Amino acid sequence: MAGRLAVIGAGLMGSGIAQVAARAGWQVTMRDVDDAAVQRGLAAVRDSLGRFAAKGTIAAEDVDATLGRITGTTDLDAAADADVVIEAVFERIEIKHEVFRALDKICKSGAVLGSNTSAIPITQIAAVTDRPESVVGVHFFSPVPMMKLVELVRGLKTSDAALATARTFAEDCGKVCVTVNRDVAGFVTTRLLTAFVVEAVKLVEAGVISAEELDTACKLGFGHAMGPLATADLTGVDILLHAAQNIYRDTGDPKFFPPELMQRMVTAGDLGRKSGRGFYQH
Repeated sequence: MAGRLAVIGAGLMGSGIAQVAARAGWQVTMRDVDDAAVQRGLAAVRDSLGRFAAKGTIAAEDVDATLGRITGTTDLDAAADADVVIEAVFERIEIKHEVFRALDKICKSGAVLGSNTSAIPITQIAAVTDRPESVVGVHFFSPVPMMKLVELVRGLKTSDAALATARTFAEDCGKVCVTVNRDVAGFVTTRLLTAFVVEAVKLVEAGVISAEELDTACKLGFGHAMGPLATADLTGVDILLHAAQNIYRDTGDPKFFPPELMQRMVTAGDLGRKSGRGFYQH
């Protein structure tokens, strides 16, 4: 299907999505609010591809070809010709609304407007557009070049055609898709992970068990490749904190209320691997 993709947000997720799409032959425009952010995103793609090439996973010429299909910009109007747009900005509904209001005016008729949100209901995001049928959740997982799963999420008015286009795009990128038929807060994977991480943090916070031994228990007892607190460090403690807050706000279910330890870690900047320290030292 390879066509034109616009990725809104050049951070870890946005640059990863740009990378896998460009490798699959899509012409990608990666947009962020300032040139420094755009350049960081392009550098992240370049570094990631370089690591794959060094391991022999991809050929050196593939690196140049992939980079040649990605254009960085600060101009949101560059999304006008995109067949698929993936929003990958911060997990705040106000920020996403601002982006989708603008995309609604800019993007061509028939374009699929995707959100990489991991927790915010698609119906809420689509509500500010005049084309809610074109809005679909396209939830990639971090690190995008390594993780095979994409969670496709229907909003109340998401059309079958938009969902099918999103699936074709994700499968073009080498991903395996699951479909979430109702956009409950947190969808499926984030809802399960958040409940698991919140309970794990409570056990550590209460002194019941250390982070290391809790993760060991989950790996050996449940056959998990990674424990919940190591997963939190990989995902970002701040990301899971915002997910927990969003799900709790939507459901009122106390099992999603984030523990004090989690909130204090984010305040202190202990966000996991990206900051060098979270539940573990990195």
